[in-house]
Parts: sequence; structure tokens; C-alpha cells
Amino acid sequence: MSVSARAAALDPETTAIAGVVGGLAALTVLAFVTGVVNPAYAAGLFGLAALVGVLTRQGPTMKVLLGLAALSTVLILGLIMVYLFVKAWPVLEKMGPDLLIKTDEPLWDTSDHIYSLTPMIWGTVVTTGIAVAVAAPLGLAGAVFISEIAPGWAREIIKPAVEVLAGIPSIVYGFIGFMILNPFMMYELSVPQNGTLLIAGLVIGVMALPTVVSVAEDALAAVPEEMKSGSLALGSTDWQTTTNVTIPAALSGISAAVLLGVGRAVGETMAAVIILANVTEFPTPGFNIFDSTVSLTSLIASQYGNASGKHLSALFAAGVVLFVTVMVLSVGSQLIERHMERKLGGDQ
Repeated sequence: MSVSARAAALDPETTAIAGVVGGLAALTVLAFVTGVVNPAYAAGLFGLAALVGVLTRQGPTMKVLLGLAALSTVLILGLIMVYLFVKAWPVLEKMGPDLLIKTDEPLWDTSDHIYSLTPMIWGTVVTTGIAVAVAAPLGLAGAVFISEIAPGWAREIIKPAVEVLAGIPSIVYGFIGFMILNPFMMYELSVPQNGTLLIAGLVIGVMALPTVVSVAEDALAAVPEEMKSGSLALGSTDWQTTTNVTIPAALSGISAAVLLGVGRAVGETMAAVIILANVTEFPTPGFNIFDSTVSLTSLIASQYGNASGKHLSALFAAGVVLFVTVMVLSVGSQLIERHMERKLGGDQ
């Protein structure tokens, strides 16, 4: 249904309230942007109108307020995207495609204003690949155990525990990796240096595990019970039903879970900052996971404090790359989930 059709379907009372509250909301936004009107007065007027509307006509007012909240989310996201691109434009104009494809030295020289994000992109790709290699199989195994194998009492304990793991701050994971895994790698496995890509990838993979387990378990639980019962009625064992019916039917949701885990790994900052050394060059050789480099997130976090001019613009360009990557992964996971819903619903 189009916007005009939706508006025509509203009753006159809701339309009138929408006009008043929407107009005051627009006035508030203009006050903050232009400064012509005192923003505090505009925000107070909007709050007062919303309060009166909720007290007198709660239903229509809440429809309007919730619609404004949804609209503001889209507008804020759009403004963030525009701001990132505007701030990144100076270095994009100066470096051109070299910002993303330059591989010869120097790669990152703030004094000569030479910037290339290729080492950071490579570091992000390697750490994300290691993280996915950890989170995808272990996350799927955990989801299958919780959904299909664990008894009821164990499921009631394990699932909340997994969700609690997602609430642990990333800096705690990074500190544990730096203080425990780093010394172990150096003294027990004779790794020549601190802060390797392998350690960062392992820690980020453990951090992404709760996301993968939770979303994959929901996908497995959404498989219709009739499909499982039919398989069992034909003589299949529980394990055969799980591997040949449940997992294939939930494969789209499991893929979405892995993509969300990848998004978590790509955007992880504090763990990468703590573990990785601030080395703006490629590992030697490039595929050496026991060497160190810097990721896009750790680059921004470690250098924004003393950045200005083109240097700051280059950091914003790194943010643009991260923003686009995570947005693509999020949209991809949503498309996969919709495909799963259509498939399980019998629409295709």
C-alpha cells in the first residue's frame, strides 16, 4: 500500500493529530538544524503536544508517535551515511582508487598524505575468516544440540547462558586474549611476537558464537514439527532426521546466522585494538596468520585521537568501508531469512 493510500485510510481524528504532532516534530528538527528557533523551546512544545495527545487521544497519538519514531530511525541512518561520505570525500578525491587497491610502499604515511586501506582490509578479512571458521561450525553444533538433542532441563540452562555470553563486553574478551592466549602462543608454541592475527580471529570468533548459536537455534526451532514426525514415521533415526531434514530445511536461517556472526566479526573494535599491533602494513608473507597487521576498526580506534585533515578523512573512509560491508551483510541476512520463511511456509 502506498503512502497516500495509507494516509487516506486514516480516520480524520488520527489525520488531525498526525498533522499537529508531525508539524511540531518538523519544527523541532528545523530548530536543531538551523538554530533559528530555540531548540529547547521547540522540543518542549513537541513534548507537551505529545503528552496532551497521549492523555486525551491515546490510540491515534501513539500511532503517530510510533510512525515518527520509525521515520526518524531511517532519517538518522541516512544522515549518518551522508556524513560519513562527506567526511571521507577529501581523501577519496586525493587518492582515488588507490585508497582501496594500492599495495606498494608506502601504504600509510600521514606526513606525505599517502593513504591506502588495503592492509587494513586484508587484516579485517583474515581475522573475520578465522572468526567464521571458529563461530560457524561451533555455533551450528551448539544450535543443533540445544534445539534437537539436549533434554528440556539442559536446554533451559544452556540457552540463557549462551545469551549471557553475548552481553560480556568485548574489551573483556580482548583482555583475556591478550593476557592468556598471547603468552601461551609465545612461550608454548614459540610464536615470535605478540598480537597475531590468529589470536584476534580466535577471540572474535568466540565473541560471535552467541549470535550464531541463538539465531541458528531459532531457525532450527522454526522447522515444522510435521516434517520431523514424517521422517521419523518413515523409519529414520533422530540423528538422520536432524541431518537430512531439520538442518537442510533451516539452512537459510543458519546461513543468516553465520552472516550476522560475520557482521559482528567485521565490526568488532576493542578486542582487535587490544590484541593487534598498530602496524599499517601487510603481514610477511600476506597469508601469515602468525604475523600482525591492523584491521579497519582498530585503525580508527587507535589513530582518531591525533588525526586531522586528510588523516582524519582517511579514517572516515575506513568507516565508510565498514558501514557498507556491514550493511550488505545485514541486508543479505534479512533476504535469506525471508527466503526461509517463504520456503517453510510452502510459498515456494
